[in-house]
Amino acid sequence: MGLDPKSRTRFNLSKTVVLLFDPTPMGLAILTQILSGFGARKIHRCSTIDEAKRVVADFEVDLMVIDAMAESGEGYEFVRWLRTNVPEPNRHTPVLLTAAHTKVSDVANARDCGGHFIVAKPLSPIVVLERIIWIAKEGRAFVLSDEYVGPDRRFAKADAGGDHPRRRREDHVDLSPDAAAPATAPEDGAVPFEDRPLKAAS
Repeated sequence: MGLDPKSRTRFNLSKTVVLLFDPTPMGLAILTQILSGFGARKIHRCSTIDEAKRVVADFEVDLMVIDAMAESGEGYEFVRWLRTNVPEPNRHTPVLLTAAHTKVSDVANARDCGGHFIVAKPLSPIVVLERIIWIAKEGRAFVLSDEYVGPDRRFAKADAGGDHPRRRREDHVDLSPDAAAPATAPEDGAVPFEDRPLKAAS
Protein backbone atom coordinates (compact mmCIF):
# COMPACT_ATOMS: atom_id res chain seq x y z
CA MET A 1 0.00 0.00 0.00
CA GLY A 2 1.38 3.42 -0.93
CA LEU A 3 1.93 6.00 1.77
CA ASP A 4 -0.55 8.87 1.99
CA PRO A 5 1.68 11.98 1.56
CA LYS A 6 -0.37 13.74 4.23
CA SER A 7 1.01 11.30 6.80
CA ARG A 8 4.41 13.03 6.50
CA THR A 9 3.04 15.76 8.73
CA ARG A 10 2.30 13.22 11.45
CA PHE A 11 5.62 11.39 11.49
CA ASN A 12 9.02 12.73 12.43
CA LEU A 13 12.40 11.45 13.53
CA SER A 14 13.20 14.16 16.07
CA LYS A 15 14.05 11.57 18.74
CA THR A 16 15.93 9.28 16.39
CA VAL A 17 19.73 9.03 16.22
CA VAL A 18 20.62 8.43 12.57
CA LEU A 19 23.83 7.25 10.93
CA LEU A 20 24.21 8.10 7.24
CA PHE A 21 26.94 6.62 5.07
CA ASP A 22 27.63 7.59 1.48
CA PRO A 23 31.11 7.89 -0.07
CA THR A 24 30.13 10.87 -2.24
CA PRO A 25 29.56 14.42 -0.92
CA MET A 26 26.44 14.81 -3.08
CA GLY A 27 24.98 11.50 -1.95
CA LEU A 28 25.63 12.35 1.69
CA ALA A 29 24.09 15.81 1.24
CA ILE A 30 20.96 14.30 -0.33
CA LEU A 31 20.58 11.78 2.48
CA THR A 32 21.01 14.53 5.07
CA GLN A 33 18.43 16.73 3.38
CA ILE A 34 15.91 13.88 3.21
CA LEU A 35 16.34 12.75 6.82
CA SER A 36 16.40 16.33 8.10
CA GLY A 37 13.13 16.86 6.28
CA PHE A 38 11.64 14.06 8.36
CA GLY A 39 12.65 15.85 11.57
CA ALA A 40 15.93 14.07 12.29
CA ARG A 41 18.29 16.32 14.25
CA LYS A 42 20.85 13.86 15.59
CA ILE A 43 22.56 12.84 12.37
CA HIS A 44 26.03 11.30 12.07
CA ARG A 45 27.33 11.86 8.53
CA CYS A 46 29.99 9.39 7.40
CA SER A 47 31.86 9.28 4.11
CA THR A 48 34.01 6.23 4.93
CA ILE A 49 33.35 2.84 6.47
CA ASP A 50 35.91 3.58 9.18
CA GLU A 51 33.99 6.71 10.19
CA ALA A 52 30.77 4.70 10.34
CA LYS A 53 32.42 2.07 12.54
CA ARG A 54 33.66 4.75 14.93
CA VAL A 55 30.14 6.18 15.25
CA VAL A 56 28.77 2.70 15.96
CA ALA A 57 31.43 2.22 18.64
CA ASP A 58 30.79 5.58 20.33
CA PHE A 59 27.03 6.15 20.04
CA GLU A 60 23.76 4.28 20.28
CA VAL A 61 22.16 4.55 16.85
CA ASP A 62 18.45 4.07 16.08
CA LEU A 63 18.52 4.01 12.27
CA MET A 64 21.22 3.54 9.63
CA VAL A 65 21.01 4.47 5.95
CA ILE A 66 23.98 2.88 4.23
CA ASP A 67 25.15 3.10 0.62
CA ALA A 68 25.71 -0.46 -0.52
CA MET A 69 28.77 0.41 -2.66
CA ALA A 70 27.73 -2.50 -4.83
CA GLU A 71 30.92 -2.47 -6.90
CA SER A 72 33.17 -3.11 -3.91
CA GLY A 73 30.58 -4.59 -1.56
CA GLU A 74 31.84 -2.48 1.34
CA GLY A 75 28.35 -1.38 2.36
CA TYR A 76 27.13 -4.97 2.52
CA GLU A 77 30.21 -5.99 4.48
CA PHE A 78 29.64 -3.15 6.95
CA VAL A 79 26.13 -4.42 7.66
CA ARG A 80 27.41 -7.98 8.02
CA TRP A 81 30.07 -6.71 10.46
CA LEU A 82 27.39 -4.79 12.35
CA ARG A 83 25.22 -7.88 12.75
CA THR A 84 27.98 -10.29 13.74
CA ASN A 85 30.58 -8.25 15.65
CA VAL A 86 28.87 -5.30 17.29
CA PRO A 87 27.28 -5.68 20.75
CA GLU A 88 23.70 -4.74 21.53
CA PRO A 89 21.86 -2.47 21.00
CA ASN A 90 23.55 -1.31 17.78
CA ARG A 91 23.77 -4.87 16.54
CA HIS A 92 20.00 -4.80 16.04
CA THR A 93 19.67 -1.31 14.58
CA PRO A 94 17.41 -1.15 11.50
CA VAL A 95 19.40 -0.68 8.28
CA LEU A 96 18.14 0.78 5.03
CA LEU A 97 20.55 0.20 2.14
CA THR A 98 20.75 2.40 -0.96
CA ALA A 99 22.23 1.50 -4.33
CA ALA A 100 22.55 2.92 -7.81
CA HIS A 101 20.94 -0.27 -9.11
CA THR A 102 18.77 -2.88 -7.44
CA LYS A 103 19.54 -5.95 -9.49
CA VAL A 104 18.46 -9.31 -8.12
CA SER A 105 22.02 -9.89 -6.93
CA ASP A 106 22.01 -6.57 -5.03
CA VAL A 107 18.70 -7.38 -3.36
CA ALA A 108 20.00 -10.82 -2.41
CA ASN A 109 23.16 -9.26 -0.96
CA ALA A 110 21.12 -6.74 1.02
CA ARG A 111 18.89 -9.49 2.36
CA ASP A 112 21.72 -11.87 3.24
CA CYS A 113 23.97 -9.30 4.92
CA GLY A 114 21.20 -8.37 7.37
CA GLY A 115 19.65 -5.24 5.85
CA HIS A 116 15.96 -4.44 6.13
CA PHE A 117 15.38 -2.87 2.70
CA ILE A 118 17.35 -1.73 -0.33
CA VAL A 119 16.22 1.36 -2.25
CA ALA A 120 17.33 2.41 -5.72
CA LYS A 121 18.91 5.78 -6.42
CA PRO A 122 17.97 8.48 -7.23
CA LEU A 123 16.25 8.54 -3.86
CA SER A 124 12.69 9.73 -3.58
CA PRO A 125 11.86 11.19 -0.13
CA ILE A 126 8.42 9.59 -0.13
CA VAL A 127 9.87 6.14 -0.91
CA VAL A 128 12.53 6.50 1.80
CA LEU A 129 9.84 7.55 4.28
CA GLU A 130 7.67 4.58 3.32
CA ARG A 131 10.54 2.21 4.06
CA ILE A 132 11.33 3.90 7.38
CA ILE A 133 7.70 3.77 8.49
CA TRP A 134 7.47 0.13 7.46
CA ILE A 135 10.59 -0.68 9.50
CA ALA A 136 9.14 1.20 12.47
CA LYS A 137 5.85 -0.67 12.46
CA GLU A 138 6.60 -4.14 11.11
CA GLY A 139 8.25 -5.76 14.15
CA ARG A 140 9.91 -8.40 11.98
CA ALA A 141 11.56 -11.23 13.92
CA PHE A 142 15.34 -10.97 14.27
CA VAL A 143 17.32 -14.17 13.74
CA LEU A 144 20.61 -15.23 15.32
CA SER A 145 22.27 -18.31 13.83
CA ASP A 146 25.66 -19.54 12.67
CA GLU A 147 24.68 -18.83 9.07
CA TYR A 148 22.83 -15.54 9.37
CA VAL A 149 22.17 -12.64 11.75
CA GLY A 150 19.50 -10.09 10.91
CA PRO A 151 15.79 -9.53 10.30
CA ASP A 152 13.84 -12.58 9.18
CA ARG A 153 14.47 -12.95 5.46
CA ARG A 154 11.16 -14.72 4.92
CA PHE A 155 9.57 -11.26 4.89
CA ALA A 156 10.06 -11.27 1.10
CA LYS A 157 7.82 -14.33 0.83
CA ALA A 158 4.99 -12.88 2.92
CA ASP A 159 1.48 -12.38 1.59
CA ALA A 160 1.88 -10.42 -1.63
CA GLY A 161 -1.48 -8.78 -1.03
CA GLY A 162 -0.53 -7.50 2.40
CA ASP A 163 0.24 -3.97 3.52
CA HIS A 164 3.70 -3.79 2.00
CA PRO A 165 5.40 -0.53 1.08
CA ARG A 166 4.86 0.48 -2.53
CA ARG A 167 7.80 -0.10 -4.88
CA ARG A 168 8.89 2.17 -7.66
CA ARG A 169 9.53 0.49 -11.00
CA GLU A 170 13.27 0.82 -10.29
CA ASP A 171 12.86 -0.97 -6.96
CA HIS A 172 10.91 -3.92 -8.34
CA VAL A 173 12.79 -7.18 -8.27
CA ASP A 174 11.89 -10.82 -8.61
CA LEU A 175 12.35 -12.62 -5.31
CA SER A 176 10.91 -15.91 -6.52
CA PRO A 177 12.86 -19.10 -5.73
CA ASP A 178 14.22 -19.10 -9.29
CA ALA A 179 15.67 -15.61 -8.85
CA ALA A 180 17.29 -16.01 -5.47
CA ALA A 181 17.49 -18.74 -2.90
CA PRO A 182 14.60 -18.35 -0.47
CA ALA A 183 15.24 -18.05 3.20
CA THR A 184 14.46 -21.10 5.25
CA ALA A 185 13.17 -21.55 8.75
CA PRO A 186 15.76 -20.89 11.46
CA GLU A 187 18.23 -23.73 11.72
CA ASP A 188 18.93 -25.62 14.91
CA GLY A 189 20.41 -23.21 17.40
CA ALA A 190 18.95 -20.13 15.72
CA VAL A 191 17.34 -17.66 18.09
CA PRO A 192 14.46 -15.60 16.69
CA PHE A 193 13.36 -12.56 18.65
CA GLU A 194 11.42 -9.37 18.06
CA ASP A 195 13.20 -6.75 15.98
CA ARG A 196 14.40 -3.60 17.70
CA PRO A 197 11.69 -0.90 17.46
CA LEU A 198 12.60 2.33 15.71
CA LYS A 199 12.52 5.33 18.03
CA ALA A 200 10.30 7.84 16.23
CA ALA A 201 7.81 10.47 17.30
CA SER A 202 4.49 10.65 15.53
